[in-house]
Amino acid sequence: MARSRRRGGFVGLRERSLAGVRGVTQRWIRQALPVGIALRIALLLAGSLSLGGLGVGSAAEPLDRAAESEVRRFGTECPVNRPVAQEAEVAGPLASNAGGHSAPLFSSVSDMLRALPLAAPFPQIHPQARLGRVPVLMYHDVLPRKEVFFDVTPAEFEAHLQAIRDNGLTPIHLDQLVAHLATGAPLPPKPVLLSFDDGYLGHYEHVYPLLKQYGYPGVFAIYTGKVERNYGRPGLTWAQLREMAADPLVAIASHSITHPKNLADLDDPELRWEVTESKRILEEKLGVSVKHFVYPEGNYDERVKAAVRQAGYRSALTMSNQVDRFANESEDLLSIDRLGQSKLSMAIAQADGGAPLPPPGSAFNFTAPVRKRQLELDGVRLVLFSGGRPVTLHADSRYQVSEIIANTPAVAAVDGGFFSMKYLDSNVMIGPVYSQNTGQFVPGSAWDISKIGGRPLVLVGPAGVKFVPFNPQQHNTLAGIRKLMPDVTDAFVAGAWLVKDGKGRSPASFRDLFGFDVPRHRAFWGIDQAGQPVVGVSKERVDSVALGELLSRAGLREVVMLDSGASASLAHGDELLVDYTPRPVPHAVALFPPVESEMAQGCSELPVARAESGCNGRDRCLDALTAFVPGTAPLDSVPR
Repeated sequence: MARSRRRGGFVGLRERSLAGVRGVTQRWIRQALPVGIALRIALLLAGSLSLGGLGVGSAAEPLDRAAESEVRRFGTECPVNRPVAQEAEVAGPLASNAGGHSAPLFSSVSDMLRALPLAAPFPQIHPQARLGRVPVLMYHDVLPRKEVFFDVTPAEFEAHLQAIRDNGLTPIHLDQLVAHLATGAPLPPKPVLLSFDDGYLGHYEHVYPLLKQYGYPGVFAIYTGKVERNYGRPGLTWAQLREMAADPLVAIASHSITHPKNLADLDDPELRWEVTESKRILEEKLGVSVKHFVYPEGNYDERVKAAVRQAGYRSALTMSNQVDRFANESEDLLSIDRLGQSKLSMAIAQADGGAPLPPPGSAFNFTAPVRKRQLELDGVRLVLFSGGRPVTLHADSRYQVSEIIANTPAVAAVDGGFFSMKYLDSNVMIGPVYSQNTGQFVPGSAWDISKIGGRPLVLVGPAGVKFVPFNPQQHNTLAGIRKLMPDVTDAFVAGAWLVKDGKGRSPASFRDLFGFDVPRHRAFWGIDQAGQPVVGVSKERVDSVALGELLSRAGLREVVMLDSGASASLAHGDELLVDYTPRPVPHAVALFPPVESEMAQGCSELPVARAESGCNGRDRCLDALTAFVPGTAPLDSVPR
């Protein structure tokens, strides 16, 4: 194809596509959302779409004149800069105070448009958010001389900030975390949230200057009874708090009035006073919206959560002395877990901003880059690769997985379905097999297939995957599986479901599968809540039921077990990622890089709107996404 024709065709396609996005967006704003939400979203779009289009020339039509006038009027109350073009997965940390602008809540306009209508009902956490691992680090006092073990000196705190910078973590605002948990939209790479409890004078003298120096945001939990009082240690003054609250880097959360040891011990009037009056005082004294709560000493029960919700808070932070959890593992938005500041190394090792959103209208996403995840849940280490497109490879004999994927585009692969043990050089599978590398359908033997009815038949196509119970009479021919998926490219029978519809499976579901309840190394593959294919292994021995529960918690939607014991293997290129030499196998499930299209590349250029410092990080600009996303109750609609 001629260069000029190619370029012209692409530009024309891109202009038509982006214009279509705008048209859909306008209709969605006008018809599908209440006026208050629409105006707030229109405000963000005003900055990102520049009111005259999407930055691709005259082909992009302007917004409706009526909407434009509303946006311009509304925009004067919270100005938004013109767009900053930037790749979807790159959204840097909040700039320093001198920089004068904040990072966007979402990584791109397209993320925002897709995520908002999909927000989970408040206060639920969106299933896709379970794919992230956002550490919320909890600090108390920072002072030159420690008095208790959890105190931190200014030098130690600065060393923490330097470690965060050196290891590529991205400190985020609490509003960004809440938007991520509510919608599943990804955060910047390796996010971390810094929180500081109680309102000590050291927060102003030592913490705040260092946050400004590094340009890192933080949330300060204030119990109002300590302000301008020295309860054991000096507290902040209202003047100091007002200075901090005016900075976009700072979020102020309520920590009650008197800091009772356990709010659950209070009667109803006392409880309401602690959670509502503290909010009123902070908002009145500081002139900012206070929409987050921090439970004193992390203690709460359902009655306390109900009072916090009724008071109009949109999130609440807690803590545990027994269990370390990332924010994405929390029960809901009113019980967001935190890690003690001593767990910084854990945060550095595992912080993860989550997965890209699936394409609009699709349950699958084969367009995301392949990435590695390492998790540790209940003492079991899991190594997973997600993204790309799934491809199965059927070898002519038995090899290490790394050998099977050699000379292919595969980024990572796991050993595939069950195979016959009769001959050491056999490539005969248990059940039918159809792989892209051979293009040949090989039916299962009559004896084998009579034993595996009901096990998951895996079907892979160009844009999706199906896991269906294997029927020996219907699914042992190419014509039979094409009735289920006409464009099928790969098929095989797996051992058992580990996760189905996002939930781990019961012992009864494994029926007569040999050794399902025995702790073993296990290999698995499936689809996560973002629609991405996933392959992985357990680094520790674990039974099938426990593994399914862990994978469900890790955000996987459908998972099947491929193998267990000495054959379980995961390869990243020519590197084997298990701590033993696995047995050779004849079959592998691989993740190939996504097929890059010009349209996909064009979409990655959608711009990002940045809020100016006048928005102060807590008013209408950020409220548009944390207070008014569908499913989140605005303050004026919370029952009293």
